Parts: sequence; C-alpha cells; structure tokens
Amino acid sequence: MVRCGFLLGLLALSLAGCRGGLRAGLFERGGLLYRVLEPQGSNWRRVDFEDNDLAWLSTDGHVLSINATCAGHEDPPLEVLTNHLLIGFTEREWVSRKKFELDGREALRSQLKAKLDGVSRSVELVVLKKNGCVHDFTHVSPVGQETHHRQEFDALVAGFKQERTP
Repeated sequence: MVRCGFLLGLLALSLAGCRGGLRAGLFERGGLLYRVLEPQGSNWRRVDFEDNDLAWLSTDGHVLSINATCAGHEDPPLEVLTNHLLIGFTEREWVSRKKFELDGREALRSQLKAKLDGVSRSVELVVLKKNGCVHDFTHVSPVGQETHHRQEFDALVAGFKQERTP
C-alpha cells in the first residue's frame, strides 16, 4: 500500500512538472518560474486550455489567461507577437495599442473587438519579452462587458514577475 501511494505521488509530480503548476502564486514549468496574482472570487474557476500555462473562466463568460514561450519564437516585435495571438479571430477592429513598462521591460497592451467562430468578442492582450521568453496575457469578454473584469486582468498583469528562466 505504501509503495502504491509513493508511485501515485511520483506520477502526480512528474505530470505536474510537464504541464507546470501554480502554488502560492508561483507558476513553474521546466525551469521557468514566474509570480502571478490569480483572480479572486467564487465566480472564477481554473480551466485548462491548450497552449496556455494558466487560464480562468468566469461565470459570466470572461476568460483570463497567461502563457510563456521560451523557445522557437526568435525575436519579433511586440506588434507581430500580438498579431500571432489573434490567429483565428476575424473582423478585427482595433480600439487601442499602448506600450508601457512591465517587470522592467517594454510591453504592449492592445484592445480590440473581433469575431471568433462568428461570435463578437472584446479582446485585451498584453505581450512582454523578457530573458528569452515571450509572456502573453489575454482577457476575452462578451462585447460591451469588457470593463466588468478589467480589474482582475489588470491585477493579473501588474502582479507578474519573472523569477527564473529555463
């Protein structure tokens, strides 16, 4: 019985090491470590989306996510990286783009309205390059409700701090 529990624990740790995990506000995957403030409140739940380190879905249809890519991206400008995140979105209507400083580096914050699978959505993106990694933050919301959870998105972005790279 002890041996079985040990093997199950080892399996759980090895799976967590592959996908990455969040513990006490720190996300770790393959030597990458960054600090993040999770959205608070009972209306948020963690969900898994392919190609995202962390994602949350709200009961009213908002999605927050964060991801880091530390290989295979070369060194394109922030605008190109932002456009890459929008693959699959159609009828893009840019609202704003603004550069600012995040975790000691230049970042780009973009807001737009676009369609995903024919459904209109408001999209807010932040893209940052730091120490060989590209970090992107996403807030997708129903059109007209983009400000309902902006505070949580702002906290997610502002609370970010890269601690270690692979």
